[in-house]
Amino acid sequence: MKQSATPAAAPDRSAAIQGILLVTFAYSLVGASFTANSVLGDYPYAGGQAIRYGLAFLLLLPLLGGRSALAPVRTLTARQWVRIGLVAGIGMVGFNLAVLAAERTAEPAVPGVFVGCAPVVVAVLVPLMNSRRPTKPVLYGALLVAAGAFTVQGWGRTDTAGILWSVAALVGEVGFAVLAAPVLKPLGPRLLTACICAVAAVESLVIGAVVDGAGLVRVPTQTETLALLWQAAAVTVIGFVAWYMGVQRIGTERATLFTGMIPVAAALTAPLVGAGSFGAAQAAGGVLVGAGAALGSGVVALRRPRSGNPPDGEEPPPGRAFTSAERPSIPSGDQTA
Repeated sequence: MKQSATPAAAPDRSAAIQGILLVTFAYSLVGASFTANSVLGDYPYAGGQAIRYGLAFLLLLPLLGGRSALAPVRTLTARQWVRIGLVAGIGMVGFNLAVLAAERTAEPAVPGVFVGCAPVVVAVLVPLMNSRRPTKPVLYGALLVAAGAFTVQGWGRTDTAGILWSVAALVGEVGFAVLAAPVLKPLGPRLLTACICAVAAVESLVIGAVVDGAGLVRVPTQTETLALLWQAAAVTVIGFVAWYMGVQRIGTERATLFTGMIPVAAALTAPLVGAGSFGAAQAAGGVLVGAGAALGSGVVALRRPRSGNPPDGEEPPPGRAFTSAERPSIPSGDQTA
């Protein structure tokens, strides 16, 4: 495809910049939430998740635009509802449960390092789902991001159970990024976030009823209340909506590159509660994450063919005109799922 010389290419670059800013902001909120997590260690897990996602759903309802905005929900197929259930179960409730279980026998850095590999998995998995080769700049950028995440967090003590639960957390992170793509287009970011929050709240209640019984919930302390409000309003409502808005603009592969912002943001905010420090390793890791995200997102290009055509198997970088088949907002192989 030839480089577009018309003004139509400009919105693509603008949309790409918006997408990069949105996913960076979303992942920064998630990273900052680790500080909130540190004060919820004694609160019942499933009950806390049910409160978080249930409250997020209620906060989203006034933002949806009335009953007419709910019309797309009635058109969802059973298969699409299954996907929503999987996003909630694997990518939200399951992910948080896996991280919690991993940290029982492993230091927090261990699941963090595994989750930091999510961009590499997505950079390979999404192209395979669409019957094409991995995009080289995205794959190279993902490797840099994973290296940066490892540098920020380091490695810690663990056992087999800790590693297995950390792998489960990685699966949850990848599932959250990939599974929702086919339902993002018909629902949009806000309605999709509301749906997965409602389902996640129900799933959490079921798990809590089975595991904790009468101890499912308790009255939170003032600090726990503030942490739950932060997770519901900032991380879930604002963060999830911003994430899906970013995915619409730059695609799942490139959006997941910014997962590396999670440990960077966590390292920056940890000193606020005396849970860690920000030193040379964290700074160096942050540079690697930034370099990988810039390379993979198309902000920095390793090479650009003179003809303006992308190398075989690669998507055009931001600012280039896309055909309907090349536009990365929704993986083409998932549109009919």
